[in-house]
Amino acid sequence: MAKKEIESQFKIQAKGGQATPAPPIGPALGAHGVNPGQFIQQFNDRTRELNGKVVGCVITVFKDRSFEFEIKAPPAAVLLKDAAGIEKGSGVPNKDKVATLTVDQLRTIIEEKGKELTGHTPEAQIRTLAGTARSMGIEIEGLAELAS
Repeated sequence: MAKKEIESQFKIQAKGGQATPAPPIGPALGAHGVNPGQFIQQFNDRTRELNGKVVGCVITVFKDRSFEFEIKAPPAAVLLKDAAGIEKGSGVPNKDKVATLTVDQLRTIIEEKGKELTGHTPEAQIRTLAGTARSMGIEIEGLAELAS
């Protein structure tokens, strides 16, 4: 079978199992020629177990108006907020700390996020997540021991 010709490829973020054709998802899909109702139904079926957790999605649209999509892991910031049990990060992260996580909690996030993180080693991935956490006002315990 010949490969289909790709017309466009774009990314969206939506709540797993709870996507609706309302803005911003519906208009973004319509602008690329994707039937929002058809996409929403398939997306919600495939992300039902993530109920309410924000996930990324890469949508590939072909010339014949058919589409494929790949579900990505939730963004690192969402996973960090869930692990810390906070609603949002600090507005002034260098002064106001909102939570503290351990290196073991970061390892758990790495298992969920998988290969989507940069870094070739688990230690490098932990440092990447620690940087994201720092920018959100989340302190990491045990990070100094990791470096030595």
